Amino acid sequence: MDFPRPLPRPTPTSQPFWDALANHEVSIQQCEDCDGWVFYPRTHCSHCLSPALVWRLIVGTGHIYTYTVARRPTAPQFADDLPQLIAVIELDEGVRLNTVMVNVEIDDLAVGMRVKPVFHAERPEADLGGSVLLYFEPA
Repeated sequence: MDFPRPLPRPTPTSQPFWDALANHEVSIQQCEDCDGWVFYPRTHCSHCLSPALVWRLIVGTGHIYTYTVARRPTAPQFADDLPQLIAVIELDEGVRLNTVMVNVEIDDLAVGMRVKPVFHAERPEADLGGSVLLYFEPA
């Protein structure tokens, strides 16, 4: 049985993040009141609760904060992607996000490894409503 992969469903709050990825750019929010960086997309600053959040383009580099190697499918949709190299990346701006590592051997993965973004088109056919996802690879 073929299971379609789940794709993001942007909200009005998260749409700028997905729009940037579609242009092969990384954009996250920054608070204009306290200068704190914010991720995941939200309506108020996670540091000071100000609603003065703006979207800023960033390079998207960072390091592996932690990772795991999934040798069994995390869901039926990912059965063909084993092993899955699931990681938490800490961007240079200090926020963390969950992702998948690509273009790296398992034995080369390490906490602290410098990484850069990879823009992965998932089901890129326009009629399937494809999305660009943010993966990472060694820098």
